[in-house]
Amino acid sequence: MRRVGIVGAGRFGMALAQALAESGAEVILVESNGKLVQSAASIVSSVQGDATAKRTLEEAGIGDCDVAVVAMGSNIEASIMATVNCKDLGVETVIAKASSELHGKILEKIGADQIVYPEGDSARRLAHMIATRGAFDLLEISEGCSIAEIDVPEVCRDRTLAQADLRNKTGVTVLCIRRLDENPKRPRTVMIPGPNDQIHADDKLIVFGTAKQIDALTETD
Repeated sequence: MRRVGIVGAGRFGMALAQALAESGAEVILVESNGKLVQSAASIVSSVQGDATAKRTLEEAGIGDCDVAVVAMGSNIEASIMATVNCKDLGVETVIAKASSELHGKILEKIGADQIVYPEGDSARRLAHMIATRGAFDLLEISEGCSIAEIDVPEVCRDRTLAQADLRNKTGVTVLCIRRLDENPKRPRTVMIPGPNDQIHADDKLIVFGTAKQIDALTETD
């Protein structure tokens, strides 16, 4: 079960919390507004307190979450502080809501791993991504069809691209591989694999396919 922290219980944060709870994820919601905390209490584990304070987030258990979503896009200063604190607490993946392109660039600079610009049903799409496969959606090409970054499935580890034969077996196409550099402080290198290139267990795969195909692939472990 994935453990997800949500900082901020506005319309987007509440929609995301509800969608994640329905999918079976363990959700921790941190919000300063007592009424919003009470309304969320029947859905998720909610905590009232200053969502920008590192101590509040730490006591709520945000540092133990697999993913933290900073859903405070309308208050730029608060979202920046919350994002920094989530990263300082060691959360591996921090997703932050941005109200503008400039806001998004600032959040990227301070360490946010993904920026979302909520519109329409984006909260439910984000919940599906977090709860079902943990894939890092890079681009939704069309309805239900995406380019995504995923961990290497067990069936592909230490096999060549030809041996894995993902395109024929799953319908998913491997576009490129992000591989750890020999120097861990340097960013991953990106390579376009040939059929005889071996896939390492600690690689990241950039793949193309339908949401259903990618879900099926990542659930094979």
